[in-house]
Amino acid sequence: MQRKIVVIIAFLSIFIAIGSISPVLASSQLEVTIDPNSDTAIAKMTYQRSVNIDYSDGGQLAETMYGKNHQIIFSADSSNPSVQSLISKINSYILSQGSIAQITDLTVDYNSLMTGRTSSMSVDYTVVLHPTIHNFVIKAGSGNDPTLLDVDWRGFGAVGPVVISTPTYGDVEINMPISTFERFTPTLALSLKASDAGELLSTRLMDGDEIKAQPIGNWHFLFDPTGIGADASQYGFQTGSVISSFTMGESSLREGLIREQVHESTFSSDKIYRVTTYESSGNASIDIIGFANRDTLDNSEIFGVTPNAPEGYASTSSGEFPAFILYGMAGMAALGGIAMMFMSKRKLSKEKGHYQQTGIDPSQLTGVQTSASSGGYQTVRGEAQVKGLEDYNQHRSYYDEEKPQVEEKTEDKPSSKGGAMPKGFESKE
Repeated sequence: MQRKIVVIIAFLSIFIAIGSISPVLASSQLEVTIDPNSDTAIAKMTYQRSVNIDYSDGGQLAETMYGKNHQIIFSADSSNPSVQSLISKINSYILSQGSIAQITDLTVDYNSLMTGRTSSMSVDYTVVLHPTIHNFVIKAGSGNDPTLLDVDWRGFGAVGPVVISTPTYGDVEINMPISTFERFTPTLALSLKASDAGELLSTRLMDGDEIKAQPIGNWHFLFDPTGIGADASQYGFQTGSVISSFTMGESSLREGLIREQVHESTFSSDKIYRVTTYESSGNASIDIIGFANRDTLDNSEIFGVTPNAPEGYASTSSGEFPAFILYGMAGMAALGGIAMMFMSKRKLSKEKGHYQQTGIDPSQLTGVQTSASSGGYQTVRGEAQVKGLEDYNQHRSYYDEEKPQVEEKTEDKPSSKGGAMPKGFESKE
């Protein structure tokens, strides 16, 4: 019993430890492949958010918004002067984070979709940036001397309004969610801005701070010493390249619980309506050609990259902490299995002592054929009989006995028409 309590307490302690970690939430997703032999890399950063306004209780908003659909979708590159202005904003932000890297080229994909339904309306935002990152190599290495890479740029974004000029829609503000309401529903936008929901809808979309806030030491590290993945070329790797992968966005003891981020507020017009915003959980993936080791330089995190892993290196996880978790959980599972087997054995022993078999010992039974043949067909029915009682007729079922059958015969008399008349229908003449 004491062992059972210990096992239960141990498992509960693990779940409590996980649940007590503060969640790390984000609305950005970063993907990038880095070749330390090149001082240039193309990244992809996606920012997503959805805004929902509930009018399931009716009201003027339900009448005006039902069935409405408005969309803004476009792409723009650095040949657009307004995109150049965005590049300057992002570079200023990267510099404020202590990084030496800069963006030299950028493509922007923007999509906002307003949809009016029966009981609610929503606006879905997606901003995708494809920047060319330059000047992230702090020091080039040679031989066993690693190349040092700057990684403080990873949570890049933009602060304040960002206006992109487009031939189709004119000037489009892409960083503030309220801009879509101002374009398609100006009256509703005024009501939102005058309420508590105004601050919620003025929170920038291009925000990657959570990726920067999560230390690289807490990310998952996987190392492929062979580099022969089937889709290696798809990500710019050559066959035989050593590949290091750092990823974040999975709930763990180190990273905390990753959940969708939800914020709620209200605004009033003809009645009170509820506004809810949803943001996808943040995640990032940085793939590096070579063996990358996370290190620090002053107050910054960096990567030290060598062409090959140190001799004898076989770890596929960051440090010893993941191995500790792996073996710890395996050990707890083994202890749990042993405890369950021990308790089952004790329970079985008690049941054997408490319950005793009554009746006939099965070893004293034998099979006896009870079926009869019909023509040339013989069935295989049978029943169990105690050994030593060879005379089946002494104890066979009463219902198996043959019963005498009575045959009724009727006498027919000739009818007046020459046919036989059944008995009981004779003429009374």
